[in-house]
Amino acid sequence: MVTLANKIVLITGASSGLGARTAEMLAEKGAIPILTARSQAKLEQLSQQLRGEHRVFAMDVQQQDEIEHVVAKVIEQYGRIDILLNNAGYGQFTAMLDTDLEQYEQMMDVNYMGIVRCTHTVLPHMLQAGGGQILNVASMAGKFATAKSTSYTATKFAVLGFTNSLRQELRATGITVSAINPGPIHTAFFERADPTGAYVSNVSGFMLSTDKVCRELIRMMEKRREEVDLPRYAGIAMRLYQLCPRLIDRLTYSFFDRK
Repeated sequence: MVTLANKIVLITGASSGLGARTAEMLAEKGAIPILTARSQAKLEQLSQQLRGEHRVFAMDVQQQDEIEHVVAKVIEQYGRIDILLNNAGYGQFTAMLDTDLEQYEQMMDVNYMGIVRCTHTVLPHMLQAGGGQILNVASMAGKFATAKSTSYTATKFAVLGFTNSLRQELRATGITVSAINPGPIHTAFFERADPTGAYVSNVSGFMLSTDKVCRELIRMMEKRREEVDLPRYAGIAMRLYQLCPRLIDRLTYSFFDRK
């Protein structure tokens, strides 16, 4: 077990949802969360609710200069970044021909390249320190594709490929590279991904609570776990899927076509 007290944890997408709640839990553990997101106003509002030492920075993961500025500020003040929680991202559930090419590019730029940019900027400091953890919020969508989510699913497959490759690259460095793969979560994510509310209504019985996922994120930091699937039974189902993917596609299409 790694104690999180006084650990410097840089969080992207921290103004709401998983990022905001994880920051609260980290503060309760005595960590020093560094909250980043595009909205300074939302970050300042959240800051008023947080106990303990923390910092907030407006930062867009699509802007390399903003990422470099924030990382430099954190290193200047604290000398290190112990954990990078790459959480920023969004989804949009539409059929392929109803999705503009620009939307594909935008989502990949945020969900995938945002992680690449932040990791590329923080990694040299972790290597110099001889340790750390890069924890990426991926998705079960990165392992099991469903209809009407080609843009989102592709980004999460990319995130998992990047994570798995980087983990191997950094094996001997003392840096842990991790991914959490949750199913649907009760967050504001679906305000954009599913504005009609139809998908949320269809899968409400399977949705994870924000607190459950955030508690797992905290455990991953404390235990330096490399990968977690949520819910747990989904991980077992994914192993079965890998054995006979096309058969399971045919058998389960109507059940998972809920968007």
